[in-house]
Amino acid sequence: MKLHKLALFATVASLAFPAMAQETSAPEDADTASSEAAIIVTGSRIKRDPNNSPLPLTIITPDDITREGINSPEQLISFLTANGNGADNLASNSDVVSGAARGGNNGLSAANLRGQGAGSTLVLLNGRRVASHGIGGGAVDVNQIPFAAIERIEVLEDGASAIYGTDAIGGVINFITKSSFQGVALNGFVDITQEGDSPIYRLSGTAGYGDLDEQGFNIMGAVSKSWNGVLYGRDRDFVNGNQPNRGLSVDTRGTPIATMFAQGVNSLFAPSGSLLSGVSLIEAGATTAASGGINILDLPGGAGCDSMDGGMAYDEVLWSIPGARYACAWDTGRAATLQQPLETLTYYGKATVALGDHKISAEVTGSNADSAKRFSNNQYTGNTGTLPLYYPLNATTAATYNDIYNRLLAVFPGVAANYGRPIAYRFRCIACGPREYETNSKTFRAGLNIEGPLGGTWDYRAGGSYAKSETSSVLGSGYHYRGIRTFNDPATAINEIGTLDTRAPTAPGATAPGIVGLLNSGILNPFSLVQSDAALAALDAISAEGVTLYGGQYEVKQFDASISGSLFDLPGGAVQVAIGADYRRETYSFNGSAAAVAGQPDIFNVAFDNVNALTPKNRTVKALYGEVLIPVFEPLEFTAAVRLDDYSGFGTTINPKFSAKFRPFDWLMFRGSYNTGFRVPAFNQIFNGVTQAVNPGNTLTDPTTCPAGGVINVTPGCAQINPDSLTGGNLNLGPETSEQFSVGVVLQPSSRFSASADFWSIAVDDTIGSLSIRQLLDNIADFPDRVVRTGGIITLLDLRADNIGSRRTKGMSINLKGGFDALGGSISMGLNGTYLIKKREKFLPASPYGPSLVGVFTYGGDLGLKWKHNAYINYVKDDFTFTLSQIYRNGYKNNTAIPGSTARPDFNERVKAYVIYNMSLSKAINEKFKITGGIKNVFNTDPPFAITYDSNSGAGSSWEPRVADPRGRSFTLAVEAKF
Repeated sequence: MKLHKLALFATVASLAFPAMAQETSAPEDADTASSEAAIIVTGSRIKRDPNNSPLPLTIITPDDITREGINSPEQLISFLTANGNGADNLASNSDVVSGAARGGNNGLSAANLRGQGAGSTLVLLNGRRVASHGIGGGAVDVNQIPFAAIERIEVLEDGASAIYGTDAIGGVINFITKSSFQGVALNGFVDITQEGDSPIYRLSGTAGYGDLDEQGFNIMGAVSKSWNGVLYGRDRDFVNGNQPNRGLSVDTRGTPIATMFAQGVNSLFAPSGSLLSGVSLIEAGATTAASGGINILDLPGGAGCDSMDGGMAYDEVLWSIPGARYACAWDTGRAATLQQPLETLTYYGKATVALGDHKISAEVTGSNADSAKRFSNNQYTGNTGTLPLYYPLNATTAATYNDIYNRLLAVFPGVAANYGRPIAYRFRCIACGPREYETNSKTFRAGLNIEGPLGGTWDYRAGGSYAKSETSSVLGSGYHYRGIRTFNDPATAINEIGTLDTRAPTAPGATAPGIVGLLNSGILNPFSLVQSDAALAALDAISAEGVTLYGGQYEVKQFDASISGSLFDLPGGAVQVAIGADYRRETYSFNGSAAAVAGQPDIFNVAFDNVNALTPKNRTVKALYGEVLIPVFEPLEFTAAVRLDDYSGFGTTINPKFSAKFRPFDWLMFRGSYNTGFRVPAFNQIFNGVTQAVNPGNTLTDPTTCPAGGVINVTPGCAQINPDSLTGGNLNLGPETSEQFSVGVVLQPSSRFSASADFWSIAVDDTIGSLSIRQLLDNIADFPDRVVRTGGIITLLDLRADNIGSRRTKGMSINLKGGFDALGGSISMGLNGTYLIKKREKFLPASPYGPSLVGVFTYGGDLGLKWKHNAYINYVKDDFTFTLSQIYRNGYKNNTAIPGSTARPDFNERVKAYVIYNMSLSKAINEKFKITGGIKNVFNTDPPFAITYDSNSGAGSSWEPRVADPRGRSFTLAVEAKF
C-alpha cells in the first residue's frame, strides 16, 4: 500500500477525523467545562450547545496547533482544507506582481474560506471585527492575532451576513482568547529545516491573577515574539526556471553578464549610435538577424550562459523570438523569497470584574510586525530615451571592451565599421542587491464589554471597541536614482524627457547623475560578475534605500448591544430569541511618497502609488438584527435570523438566514441552511486613481485575428502585441450579493465515532474585481469599450475595478473521526476534507459561464483544487501522545500559456498531487511541564513541478506557492512550563 493511501485506510478503518480540527466539539475552558454548556458560538447570537449546532462549525485548540508544528495564524489558515488557494500568504505575494495586486499585499497574510477571496472571509477576535490591513484595506492581516492568548479558534463554513453583515460570504474565522487565566505560563517554539536555513522561533508568556468566582476579578496578559528567517529560491533545487524539455524557460534577457543590443543614437552618450547598430548581425549560414540580443557567453567558444549562477540559454523557440538565439536568460525565481523575513510582536491584556452575576471586562491587544518583500534584482533595459545605457571605450573599460569586440568580430565581421562606439545592452544588476520593500505593520485594539442577566431567562451583552491598523513600506536594497528625466517639469515649457536629471545624486567618478551616469562611465562593469570597491561605493552613493514607498491606515470604531432569552415553550423546548443593534464607523487613508511628486528625481522602477493617495474616507454602518430558535418538537429545530444594514454610500440591505436540524435518533442528524449575503467594495476599489502600466511580456496575441492554437509570431494573424494596461478604482462600484445554501448529515453512533458530510453552494453576483489581461483578451467580444486600438493594433487594455459578472461555487465538506482502546492506551484516527464540485465564472450578466475552473491552473485569484484533506492517526497513553498526520492537496491541469510548451517532450499536462506527512511526540513531564517534538514533511517531499511562470507579470517559477510549503523537512520543538 502506498503511503499516500493512509487517508483511505483511516477512513475505512474507523470513520476518522483530523487531529487538527474538531467539528462542534466543546471547548475546554472555565466557561464551558461541560460539553452540554450553552455558549454563544460563531454564526449565532443565541446560546446553544456547540455539539448540537445546525451549522458546520469547526473548533481548533492550542493543543491541535502544537501537534502540527504550527507557529502562526498564517500557517494555521494555510492548513485548513476549507481555505482556498489564493495568493494570500507571504510566499505567494513575494515576487513581482502586476496591476491591482502590486504593493497592496506588502506584509499581508489573509484568510480565504471556500475560495471566495480574502475580502469575503470575515475575521473576528472575540466575536468583534478587527481593522483591515493598513495598506490594502480589503482584508485582515491574520498575523496581528495574539496567538499566545488564544483559547480556541472557531471556523464557520457558512454564510453569516445575517449575523455579522458584510464580508461573511465565504465564512467566518473567530479567534477567541482566554476569558481568564491564573498563574504564569511560558512557551518556546523552534522550527529548523534540515538544511539549517529559514529558522522559525517563537517565545511567549502568559500571566494572570485573580479568581473571578472567589475574588470577583481577574487580570491577565500575554505577549509573544516570533522570528521567521529568510528563504530564497536559490536555496531549493525545485525552484528552477531552466527546464526547457518540460516547456519552462525564463523570458528575460536582462542577465548578470549583460546582453547586447543594436541600440540607436542617443545625443548624450551615443551620438553616432552603438557598436551593433547599423551593421549586419547575420552570421555565416543564417538567414535571420541576431536582433534579439547577443551575449558573449553564448557566442561560439563562450563559457555558456549557465556559467553564471542562475543563467541559461535564452529559449528563442519556446518564446518564438528567433533573433534571440545568441541571448542568455536568468532565473528570476531564484532571487524571490520563498519565506519572507518576518519579525512579529503581539500582546494582549484583559481585566474582568464580577459584580454579582454581571461581568465587566476591558481588553487591549496589538501587534508590531516587520517584513521584507524581496524579489529579483532590477533589470536595466537600455533605450535611446529614458534609460540610455552605453558601455564606453575608455581607459577603465578598454580591456573588457576589446575582449567583447573581438568575440563579436569573429561571428559578425560587420562590427569592425563601428569600433569605438559604445555598447548598448540589457543588464541584471546583481551588485545592486535584490529589490526590497521593508514593511512595518502596527495594530492596536481596545474594547470594553459588559454582560449579565436581565431577569428570568433573559440576559444582555453590550460593548464597544476601537481598532487601528497602520502599515508603511520603505525601499530597502536594489533601488537607485535614475539620473534621466522621465517627465516634463511643469515649471518650464521645454520638453525635458531624456535629458540629464541634475537633481539626482552623482556617484563618485561618474560624469552624469544616477545609475545611468554610473553605468555610462564604465565604473560598474555590466559584463562582469565581480565589481570593484569603487563601483560598490558608487552604488551606495546613488541608492534610494530608506525612501518612503507608501503607507495606509484603517480604523474601526464599533458599538453593539443585544438581549436574548426565552419567549415560551414548545414540545421541543423553549423558543429563544436574540435582538440587537450594531454601529460601526470605518476610516481608511492612504498616503504616497514625497519622493514621487513632481520636481523630485526619478528612482528607477519603483512602484510608487501617489495616484492612489487618499485623504481619510469614512463609512458608517448601522444595523438591526434578530434571531429566533424554534424547537418545534424534540427531533426538529428551526432557526431564523434577519439583519438590516444601512451603509453610507450604498443604502440599505436586508439579509435573512434560515437553518434547520432534524435528529430522529440520537446518532443521526440532518441539517441545512439558506442565507443571502453581501460584500461592499473596499475603499481603494472605489477611490483608487488610474494607473497606466507597461506590459513587458512576449506571449500576447490579438484573439480576434489569431486562431485558437495559433503560434505567436508564426501563425498568420498571431503577431505579438504589448498593450499597456489601466488599473484603478471605480466610483460607481456597488456591493456584490450572494445566495447560498447547505445540506448535511451527521452520524454519531458513539461519543468516539462520528461522520459528517455537508454539501454547500454559493452563488455570487455583481462580483467586485478587476479583469486580468488574459481574462479580458479571452472575453474580448464582451468588452469592446475596454480595448483600445491604434492603427488596428491593441495598444491599451482597461482593467479597472467593476462589478464584473457572477461566480458559482459548489463543494462538499467531509469530517470523520473514530477511536478505540488498544496497546494500553487509545488510538484515534481522522480525516477532514473539502471536495470542490463546481467553480465557474462569467463576466457579464448576459454572457455564458466560462469553462470549469475546478482543477485547472489560474495565474491569479483562487486555484480551485478538486480535493484537499488532512488525515491523522493519534496514540495516547497516560502523558504520552504520538501523532502521524498527512496533508494532501490534489493535482491540477498544468499551465500551457508559454508558446510551444506543449510540444516539449517532457511537458506534463497535469501537476502532481502534493502529499506530505508530519509526525509529533508529546510528553507531559508533570502538570507543569510539557514538551513536544516533531518532524514536518517527514519524507522531505518537494513541491510538484508546475509551470507558474508568466512573462506578462514577471511572477512565478517552477512550483506553486498557493499550494505547497517550500521549506522541506524541518524539526520542531515546543516547550511549555507553568508556574
